[in-house]
Amino acid sequence: GWKLFATTAFALVGVLVASAGLVVGLTVQNLQSSLETVELPGAPAPILPTIGEIDGGFNVLVVGSDTREGQGEGFEYVDTELNDVNLLVHVSENHDHAVVVSFPRDLLLDVPACVQPDGSESKPREMAPLNTTMSIGGLPCVVSTLEQATGLDIGYAGLMTFAGVAQLSTAVGGVEICVDAPLVDPWSGINLPEAGFHTLEGYEALAFLRTRKGVGDGSDLSRISSQQVYMSALVRTLQADGVLNDVGKLYGLAQVAANTMVLSTSLGSLDVMVAMARALRGIPNDRIVFIQYPVLDADPELHPGRVIPNHVLAQTVLERLQSDEPFTPSASSEGLGSAAMEPESDSSGGSEVLKGLVGQTAEDETCAVAR
Repeated sequence: GWKLFATTAFALVGVLVASAGLVVGLTVQNLQSSLETVELPGAPAPILPTIGEIDGGFNVLVVGSDTREGQGEGFEYVDTELNDVNLLVHVSENHDHAVVVSFPRDLLLDVPACVQPDGSESKPREMAPLNTTMSIGGLPCVVSTLEQATGLDIGYAGLMTFAGVAQLSTAVGGVEICVDAPLVDPWSGINLPEAGFHTLEGYEALAFLRTRKGVGDGSDLSRISSQQVYMSALVRTLQADGVLNDVGKLYGLAQVAANTMVLSTSLGSLDVMVAMARALRGIPNDRIVFIQYPVLDADPELHPGRVIPNHVLAQTVLERLQSDEPFTPSASSEGLGSAAMEPESDSSGGSEVLKGLVGQTAEDETCAVAR
C-alpha cells in the first residue's frame, strides 16, 4: 500500500511540475510574441544567453517619451511626441564599472538622415534640439543621432512612457529619496510637504522624476541632477534587496518592462534583459556613475534656452567611454538639482576624477534641492 501511495504521489508531483513548467513556458512565449519592438540600424542580432550574465560590454539607450496617448487622465494635452529623457547606459567589457549618461533634452546636435514610416529618409539637420529626434524618425533616429554624436555603437534601446515609469517604480517596491526642503510642484503633481526621506512609487515617483519647476533653478539641467538622486537610490535599493541576484524577481521586472516599453529587436527577449541586469550585480556602487553630458549655454539670441556640447570635456568623457576606462566626477559636483547629504571627500574608487564633470555615483547619498 505504501509503495503504491509513494509511486502515485511521485507521479502526481511530476505531473504538477511538468504542468507548471508548461504554463510558465507558454506565458513567457505569449509575452515574447506580444512585445512591441523596433529595428535599430546596425544593431546586433538578438542574443539568447543562458540565465547568467551577458558576455562583454554593451550600450543601452533608455528614452523617456512625453506622449499623452494612452497615458490616462491627469496630464495636459500635447499633440507631439518628444524624447525629453535620454539615458545612455554603458557597461564595461569585464563588468567592473558602469556609466549612465544623461543627455539634456535641449542639447543642440546634428541629426543624420532618418528613415520615415513610408520608407523615405528625412533630410540631415544641423543644430537641432535632441528632443525633436523622436518626432523626426522615432526611436531609431534618437539612437542614430547619439551614435553620431558619441562615436559609440548603441545596440540596444527602449522607449518608456509616463505609465511605464509609474508601473516600473511600483514593481521595484518604491524608492526612498531625500529632499532638502518641502518640494511642491502643481505642474508635475509632486507634493512632498516636508524635507527629509520619502518612499516614492507609482505616479508619485513619476511626478518627482518629471518635476522641473520644483527643483534647482527650474531648468532641465536641474531636473537631470535630481533624477540622478532617484537613480542612485534605485541602484542602492536593488543591491540591498538582493534583486540583482534573484532571477525570479528580475524576470518579474523584465515582464513589466516588456509590457510597458517599446524595445529594440535586439532587446526583445526577457533572457537578454535579465542577463544585462545580472551583469550589474558585481559592480561596486562607487563604480556605477551617473553623469550629465558636458554642455555650455548656447547663444541666447540665436538659440534661447538651448545648450551645446562642451567639446573639450565631452571629448575626454567620450574617449574614456570608447576605451572602456572608468572615471568619476569630483566631489561636490552633483549639479543644480541635488546636493550631498554630508560633506564628501574625493573618492574615485580607483577611477580617474574628471574636474568640471557634473554627476554622482550610486554610492553617494544625495538630496534633491527644492526651489
